[in-house]
Formats: sequence, C-alpha cells, structure tokens
Amino acid sequence: MRVRTGLVGATAVAIAATLAGPAVAAPARGDHAGGDHAPTRQAVEAAVRDGVPGVTATAGDRHGAWSATAGVGDLRTGAPRSAADRYRVGSITKTFVSTVLLQLEAEGRLSLDDTVDHWLPGVVRGNGNDGTAITVRQLLNHTSGVFDYTADEGFVRTYFLKDGFLRHRYDTSTPGQLVGIALSHKPDFAPGTSWSYSNTNYVLAGMVIQKVTGHSYASQIRERIIEPLGLHATSVPGTRVTVPRPSGRAYSKLAETTTGPTYDVTTLNPTLASSAGEMISDNADLNRFYTALLRGRLLPREQLDEMRTTVEIDGIPNARYGLGLIDRELSCGVHVWGHDGGIHGSVSSAVTTADGRHSLAFNFNGDWSGDSDAVIEAEFCGK
Repeated sequence: MRVRTGLVGATAVAIAATLAGPAVAAPARGDHAGGDHAPTRQAVEAAVRDGVPGVTATAGDRHGAWSATAGVGDLRTGAPRSAADRYRVGSITKTFVSTVLLQLEAEGRLSLDDTVDHWLPGVVRGNGNDGTAITVRQLLNHTSGVFDYTADEGFVRTYFLKDGFLRHRYDTSTPGQLVGIALSHKPDFAPGTSWSYSNTNYVLAGMVIQKVTGHSYASQIRERIIEPLGLHATSVPGTRVTVPRPSGRAYSKLAETTTGPTYDVTTLNPTLASSAGEMISDNADLNRFYTALLRGRLLPREQLDEMRTTVEIDGIPNARYGLGLIDRELSCGVHVWGHDGGIHGSVSSAVTTADGRHSLAFNFNGDWSGDSDAVIEAEFCGK
C-alpha cells in the first residue's frame, strides 16, 4: 500500500518500484542489539538496490533508538547518508498543521464544523466551488472535493518537469496563488460525498490558522510544537531554498519516467508546497513528534479522538485517513499511525503504534524508486 501523499505523489512525476542501474551503495549501518531490526536493515538496503541513491532510517522502541543508513547522500562525492540528516518532509507537514488547528479547537477559538467561508470569506468561490458548503474538518480529512493544485497541468510543467523546474525552482508562490490554481478547476465532488487527496486543503488550512490567530501557520507550529518538544532539527523554511546541515542531496528525474538523467534538486523555494508540505526535519524529531502526539502530549483526549476518527481511502482497503493522520493496518495486523511525504527528491514516512511505544521515520533521497511500505512492514512485522 502506498497512499499517494505529498506534492510528488500527486503529480505526473512517477515514483516507481524499480530503476535500471542501481546507484552506488554503501553498507547499511546501525544494527540493534540482538538483531531485532535486521529485516528493516534489509529493506533499507533493498531500496538502494532498487535505485534510491540513499536511505536514512531511525526506529524507537523499548530497547531505545536504532538507526540504519544505506547508499549515498551525495552522488558526486560518494559521501554516505547519516542518521542525523535533515530533509524535506513534504506532506508530513500536514500532521503538524492539523495539530495546531485541533489545539485551537480545544481552546474554543474555532470549531471543526465552521465553514471555510466563515474564516476565509469569499476565498473559495467560482467554477462550482463554494466555501460556505465546506467545513474545516473536510479540509483536514480530504473530503472537501477541492481540486489539488499540484495536479494542474500548468503547475506540473512549471514545477515538476525538467525545463519548468530548472527555470522556476526559486520562484516564490503565495497561498492565494496556489488556491487560485485549484479554483480554476471544478471541484472533484460535492463536499462530504467522497475522498480525494488534495494539497489545496492544507494550503487553505494554513490560511485559516493565520486568520484565527493573526499569526502565520509557521509561527504557530514553532510556538506550539517545535519549541515545546525541543525539535531542534525541525523547521518551517518559508522562502529559504537550502536544507540546514547536516544533510545530504536530493535527486529527481524531473520527468514522467523512471529512466534518464538524474538531477540534483536539493535547493528550491518551498513556498510551492506552503502549509501542505514545506517543512524540514530529521528522523529523531519525527519520531519524537508522533510519539508525543499519540501519547496525548499535544492534544486533549477529545481532540486526539477527533484526529483519529478516520474515513475510507478509496481503493486502498488497509488504510484510512483521519485529520492529517493515516491509519494503516499492516500484514501482521498491527496498526500504525502517521503520514507519508513527497516533495522533489525526497520521499519520507513517519509512523508509530497507537500507544506511541514503537516508532519509525525514514527518508529516501530520490523520488522515483524504492518501496517505503516494505520498510514499514519490515520494522513492525519483521518481514
């Protein structure tokens, strides 16, 4: 199962399971005492054989933290990946955004059943789009029907395919511009009648946070989550085009195929992702965040229960979507909660068990290959 989340997964840029000609690989490092994580290490190595340049993964359980890396963080120098690498987490950002909105609900400052038009009057209009019929809850669980701006053909040409990306990688996009692209399309369905992943939902969610608090969604994430949890590797970069060190490089084919030249896409202006996916973090911070979230450190019980109230994901029987949180049932019957993220040259996953006692976060530094589900299955099911 792969829930197509994030900017890359929602566009014509293909992420396939294999790639001809695997990248140069370094041995995986970081074994857990007793070999408990051997299947995970093998899955990480398999991703590199499939063509991912490099992988970094960290798990946490009753034995403590364990990390493994494989492949390279820099194809030019051959430098290895590190367990401490920071990387763009893409749509994992959505869980942070949803957490802030649920905190605001707990404070009585909004209701999830408020309409989008209540907070953003006149913003969602035209082509059959009607913000008076869409609730904040429907933004967060992707049942709004609003078109995904990253699926717009012009956006794909401009930001995901080679010629456009190389010309526009440092352009600044505003939330209003991104929403405007979406609203040039008719809605996918009437609000509340179906499910479809749309990055536009979370751009609007970020705009709601700004309207409710008078401060940017980025500042609210920093004040409410990053600083209290001590997530020192986590940031909301805004227009900053670089990834803080320690970090490796990020690679993409910038094409609709999995073959052809590989491009270094590490530097880009992440405003093209906005509150749908612009954040940067590392494995340890993501594990700490999801563990704290599932253990109730960030939300009261009522709001955590709302976050974990899920809807069906069409066509994927073993996954359901809550409010910025995915519930997956693995092959061994274990349920894990978390999110995937994809953005140029970076594919990430972070999940934890419902009790927060066993967590996993990892990143592929290429967006066209590798089986992230296999890594999750290996860690939690031992295969």
